[in-house]
Amino acid sequence: MTRNEKSATVGRRVAMLADVEAQRLGLADVLDTLDDAEWATPSLCGDWTCHEVLAHLALSNRSPFVATMLAMIRARGDFDRVSAEEAREYARRFGPAELLGLLRETAGLDRKFALAGKLDPLVDVLVHGQDILRPLGRRRAIPADLAVPSLDHVWKSPFLTIPKRFAGIRFVATDAGWSNGQGTHELRGPAGDLLLAVTGRPAGLAALDGPALADMTRRLA
Repeated sequence: MTRNEKSATVGRRVAMLADVEAQRLGLADVLDTLDDAEWATPSLCGDWTCHEVLAHLALSNRSPFVATMLAMIRARGDFDRVSAEEAREYARRFGPAELLGLLRETAGLDRKFALAGKLDPLVDVLVHGQDILRPLGRRRAIPADLAVPSLDHVWKSPFLTIPKRFAGIRFVATDAGWSNGQGTHELRGPAGDLLLAVTGRPAGLAALDGPALADMTRRLA
């Protein structure tokens, strides 16, 4: 059994926990170098700033379930709105240095939001890390061996509805043995950039090519 398989065994709340911890700690080290202007920069994640994305990451395994559910009721089930409001509130309360301390403190914690999937923490740190770094012109590679299980996970997500949203496109990873989607038009590239694209980040398209690129660009516009 591989290390990844061991960390995804029954009983874990967070799958691939060792990899999640390593990614959180590695990201925190990179983010230590950001200045105030960079923290105020718009991220790839909606209208969140880089500071607000960090707040979301640092507190994702600390969100109180009952309070979050009550907020969702008030928001008529809009989880994205609740997440955004929570991130902005914590960004107002905590500076980047404090949030990085929290991220490191809970990097290996086997805890997630009750309704989240076991691989959601891995997807969160991989994608949100890029949400912060790419607008700043900074690069941090997404390892293919982590991108592939993340792609499989988001593909099945009932919230993202990727097979329906990108019907007619076949996605092919050029750095791993992964492909998915029905269609004759292919979109090819590194698994990490495919992960960004299917989760709605047009920035991932820069490293992709194939007959479906123009179509995918229109769908993400």
